[in-house]
Parts: sequence; C-alpha cells; structure tokens
Amino acid sequence: MQEQPAGKYVPLPLPDYCIDAFQLPNPNRMKTYVHVTFSLVLLLSIAGIATAQTTGSGGPQESAPNILIITVDNVGYGDLRPFNEASPIHTPNLDLLARQGALLTDFYTASPTCTASRAALLTGRIPQRNKLSEQLVGLAGNYGVGLPHSEVILPQVVKNSPYGYATAAFGKWNIGFAPGSRPTERGFDEFLGIASGNADHFTHVYAGRKDLYHNTKAINREGEYSTDLFANAAISFIEDKTDEGQPWMVYLPFDAPHHPGDRNVAPAEPNTWKAPDHAFAPYGLSPEVTDPKQRFNAVVTAIDLAIGRVMKRLDALGIADNTFVFFYSDNGAFYPYLDIQSNAPFSGAGVTLWEGGIRVPAIVRWPGKIAANSRIGTRLWSPDLFVAAASLADAPLPEDRFIDGKDPLPVLTGETVHSPHAALYFRYQQYAALIWGEYKILREKPSEPWKLFHLREDPSESLDLAETRPELVKKLEEPYRLTEAEIESYLEREKNMLP
Repeated sequence: MQEQPAGKYVPLPLPDYCIDAFQLPNPNRMKTYVHVTFSLVLLLSIAGIATAQTTGSGGPQESAPNILIITVDNVGYGDLRPFNEASPIHTPNLDLLARQGALLTDFYTASPTCTASRAALLTGRIPQRNKLSEQLVGLAGNYGVGLPHSEVILPQVVKNSPYGYATAAFGKWNIGFAPGSRPTERGFDEFLGIASGNADHFTHVYAGRKDLYHNTKAINREGEYSTDLFANAAISFIEDKTDEGQPWMVYLPFDAPHHPGDRNVAPAEPNTWKAPDHAFAPYGLSPEVTDPKQRFNAVVTAIDLAIGRVMKRLDALGIADNTFVFFYSDNGAFYPYLDIQSNAPFSGAGVTLWEGGIRVPAIVRWPGKIAANSRIGTRLWSPDLFVAAASLADAPLPEDRFIDGKDPLPVLTGETVHSPHAALYFRYQQYAALIWGEYKILREKPSEPWKLFHLREDPSESLDLAETRPELVKKLEEPYRLTEAEIESYLEREKNMLP
C-alpha cells in the first residue's frame, strides 16, 4: 500500500478489483463495489486517524498536553479561602480553579526559602543535591552563577519530548543571572521577568538598578505592575504557540506578594504593599488606603485576577481541557508579616521547617483526568513536578543523576492514594526535619534534641511527643541519618567524577 504522508489524508489509487467492479454494470458487481469501497474508505479513515494521532504536524502537537506551572511568592496556607474559609482575601479565580480541580492539602515545598525552593522545582532535586541551598541575596548573589551549570533543569528535559514543546518563563528567576545562568541559556525559549528576588512591583528596581529582562536584554517597563506584566507575557506566548499548533510548557513564577526590600524602594517612598488600582475595587477601598493588611489583601487579589485572565484565555483558545495546570506557593508566609498573613493552621513560617514554612497551598487542574472539586491528602512535594512534566511530555529523565522527585500523576489522577515517597527529608541552615507516615521529627539546631509530632492529629505541631515516644524518635532519626550519609556519599562520588 502507498505510504500516507504524516498527519495528512490524501486519496489513494483504488485496487484493481475496485476498478474492475466499477467497469462492469452488473448489479451484483455494483453491490460488491459499494461494499468494498465502503470498507476501504472505513479502513483508510481509521488508518488516517491513527496516523494523525501518532505522527506529523497534526499528531502529537494536538494530543500532547500543555503544561502550566504557576508559583506565588510567600503566600501562606491560611491566606487562601480554599484552604481557610476564614480568609478575608477575595480570590474568586483560585476558588474556581479549586472547584474545577483538586486541592492538595499535604503538599510540601522542598525548601522554605525562595531561591532554594525554585531550584528544587526546576531540577527535581533537593537543595543539598543541586548545591543551591541558600537564598541568593544582593547583586553579587542574584547576578552570579547561582544554580550550577551542571544541573539539568525542567525546560531542558521537556525539550527532549518527541512532541516539540515550546518553553517559556515569565516572572521571578532568583537562581543566578550570570552569563550561562539565564533562562534562555538553560532551555527556555523565552523569558520576561526579574533576575532577583524582591524587586519593586512597579519600578522593577532591585538595589538601585533596573532588574527586568526580556530574554537576556535589560528592559524598562516602569509603571507596569509586575503581576500583570508576567501574566500578559504568558498569555501572548500561549496564544502564539497555540496558533502555531505547538504544545507548550509555561513556568509562571509571580514575584508577588513578596514584600519589596527597603533597598529596592526609592529613597523618599514608603515601603508598603503595592497593588494596581483595580485590585482594591473588590474591597470597596481606595488605592490610597494605608492599612497594611488591606493592602496585602489587594496584592493577592491582583494575582488572582491575573491568573483568572490566563485561565479564561485557555478557555477561549479551546485548550483548557488539554492543559495541566499546577499552582502552589514557594514557601509559607514570613514571621514579620504573620499579623498580616496566615499560615493557619500551622506553626512557624518561611525559612523554618515547621509546617508553616514548608506545607503550602497547592491546586491542580486537568479536566477529565483529575477529579473536579476533590481533595488529595496524599503527601507530595515540589520536586515531583519535575517528574510530572517529563511524564506529561513523554520525555526521558536524566539518567546520570539522582532525582528526588517522583511521578505524582498516579496520585493526582486517582490511580492510587499512596504517596510515591516513603519519607520526606528536609534541611535548611540549622533546621532539620523528616516526615515518615503520620509522624515528623524536627529540630532547630543540631545541638538540640529532636521534637516529635503526629501531623494528622496535631497539624499545628503544638504537642511534642518526644519524651513519651522515644522509640519513635529513634525510628525516624535513623532514616534521617541514613539519608544524610547517602547524600554525602553521593556528592563525594559526583565530585570524583568531575573533570
């Protein structure tokens, strides 16, 4: 049989017996012709459909799911109504996203600080393994190498998909911006965002210099609110790639609501939560309101409105059902703002390993694959998204390194309720923690004894069980110690393998 061009139907010559039947006027032969022709057309149609689903410009590009990963900066678990009904913050679009998808009530970030949490997401590896375990600060930190160039990051993996994904990042980078470290030099086709961590949302200034870039070029978009700027860039990219019939992966890390550092605000200007005028309207407030809690609420509402515009565009383009959307916060709210924000019902805050620092709000939507209006209480964490994206794109994972993430899709799609992780290991500065089953050990300094908490019964970590259950402390301490030893051994072998 003549080969079909990939993904395109063209008429094929009729076989000899069809020509013969066509030439003979005998009614019986005409019936034979009709039956044979109908069967042949049906077979060709099936073959054409199969071809279109597996090859060519009309195939994988149509069936491969788009991937949208959205992060927000320092939003507490209790800041969002889907996780805390008492929250006063208006987030109708995130509320809708939660109804359309699933709430992840036991989702963890691999680090309680911005830089390290982002590196863990993008590498699928915990900070101790990818060697970016501390926050990058100042111009030297943010414009340095940051994440080692030997690390393979998410867009580089997705680029190995047979489906030809386009990739882009719009928002906060914060893992190094030296030559070779910038997003478009590490696998992203396009980038618009800030190099640093907490630039001013309207001027995009960090430590006295403009911090906004398109790809590798510094640009000036002063007056445009960063949340809207990044959402608009994402929408434009999604529209272009959808029009071109190309599947895409977009990483949309908003830099809000992180409070700008004093050094990033003009000398005569007060340092306060900044939001666009329209974000105050749902509260009936003037943009001139001075109450910090009300201003913070407007900042989160501005994020919600921007996410809503992105979601509505997916609907308008007809691709919502074929787009995997994952939303989460990079870490919990920080201590200085706990009178404004909320990590409820958890104790602690960002830059700690109490639940308030590492257990974060997360929502996932994939219509038809993930049950709508559902709750998933299985323990997952941010490195899993690295593996999820590779699985969605049918791209192989790197085989020359240890990946701490595991495929969360069987949990998210309801195939299993069991976590792919036996335990989760955390270390940040002097903090250490390990979660195994319903129990967690935690210490704030190596010199201190372990605390022990039953997370299901005591999510606020208010009752230390260490003295009454020493055998459990010992049981959890052992995998922590073995994980420490494994990481040290792994890093030593890796060092010896380097040229």
